[in-house]
Amino acid sequence: MSETDYDVIVIGAGAVGENVADRAVQGGMRTVIVEDALVGGECSYWACMPSKALLRSGTALRAAENVGGAGEAVTGELDVAAVLRRRDTVTSHWNDDGQVKWLDGAGIDLLRGRARITAPREVTVTADDGTVTVLRAAHAVAICTGSTARIPDIPGLRDAQPWTSREATSAQRVPSTLAIIGGGVVACEMATAYAGFGTVVHLIVRGGLLERNEPFAGEMVADALTGLGVTIHSGVSAAAVHRTPGRSVAITLTDGRELVAEEVLVATGRAAGTRDLGLESIGLTPGEWIPVDDTMLVTAGDNAALAGDWLYAVGDVNHRALLTHQGKYQARAAGDAIAARARGDRVTDAAWSAYAATADHAAVPQVTFTDPEVASVGLSAAQAREAGHRIRVIDYDLANVAGATVYSDDYTGRARMVVDEDRQVLLGVTFVGADVGELLHSATVAVVGEVPIWRLWHAVPSYPTLSEVWLRLLEAYGRPTA
Repeated sequence: MSETDYDVIVIGAGAVGENVADRAVQGGMRTVIVEDALVGGECSYWACMPSKALLRSGTALRAAENVGGAGEAVTGELDVAAVLRRRDTVTSHWNDDGQVKWLDGAGIDLLRGRARITAPREVTVTADDGTVTVLRAAHAVAICTGSTARIPDIPGLRDAQPWTSREATSAQRVPSTLAIIGGGVVACEMATAYAGFGTVVHLIVRGGLLERNEPFAGEMVADALTGLGVTIHSGVSAAAVHRTPGRSVAITLTDGRELVAEEVLVATGRAAGTRDLGLESIGLTPGEWIPVDDTMLVTAGDNAALAGDWLYAVGDVNHRALLTHQGKYQARAAGDAIAARARGDRVTDAAWSAYAATADHAAVPQVTFTDPEVASVGLSAAQAREAGHRIRVIDYDLANVAGATVYSDDYTGRARMVVDEDRQVLLGVTFVGADVGELLHSATVAVVGEVPIWRLWHAVPSYPTLSEVWLRLLEAYGRPTA
């Protein structure tokens, strides 16, 4: 057993952990990152990057087919094998050499193995060969272990060896039939991708699709999925699941019907990646989300003295916003806070608030890469009303924007802005349509910056682009007085 001292120990070398470590090093902290799998984490190999690679080819093909001149030139079908090869390239064939090289260039030490917190500021790491290393942190330990797919307690489901998002995004062959349990982002994106491959897809949805978004978003995605041949079983759940002798999966629905598919994908949410980390040694509960403040400092525990001012939880593990970009945003705040506290700086005064991760509370942007895409930031109309705001909702048909006419011969889309009438600023914006994800950052700036409606009139969109929807939304709202 060996022992090594550092200023900062980061557990988990995904995108979040990498960013915490990078900011800590930039702040002068000697930092080590511990990882028991691939450096780069879920996003690089099993989530954001491979899923978007699987989706892009089908979306691009359908876009070309909907433009006169290009549509006539499209004579073949999607080459699924080529799509999978491209996905493999995007994931670097599940090889992390490039990510390890980045860590080395950034001055971050890497220790491979399974990490457990064994005392305040102490992490014990066990390598695959049984080698044990005890790390001690002078200033901070940051838990950046993400989340895992949640498998619901449905009789027979675990024994049926279901796919999770990991298997769906890394599959080396495409099943002929796929049943998907769930109606959220992963379910809708993978239904879009696999339907594009020619797979017969069944979507089992207890409620509606994408229910955290404006209702019209889920409705438009449902229409599009139906157009791709997806069968949506709404208002039902899986009551029981089992593998048949022929290795297919039989799913009994709560209405008594039975579906048979080659594979079943479970997409019903995420669980905290906090098991087997030794959290019980510092007064926290393994397997649960870890509450934090806006600097990602842990705020709860049975023993406050153990939690102290040294333990941080960043990214999915704190359950604030389970999105890679928000986790990286939190990571920058945490890394800066760790370095500042090590210098003896105060990080609770007004000056520090500009650096704290406050956007997690009401200004989270997200793109769902279905076809059409769903892009949203801030509050939906229902959320704004529930929060007590006096609002006005402005909708516009994106197909009526000149840029949409140029973009496609059959563009379908919709835009909504939710206005706080008392302050005349935007509380939320939602776009649904092809490539609307590229519109979202302008909406995010408007929401986060609390730009008054009368000022937005002077942000003139170029013509003819989809961005002209901003002008149309403002025209529908009318000119307020400054």
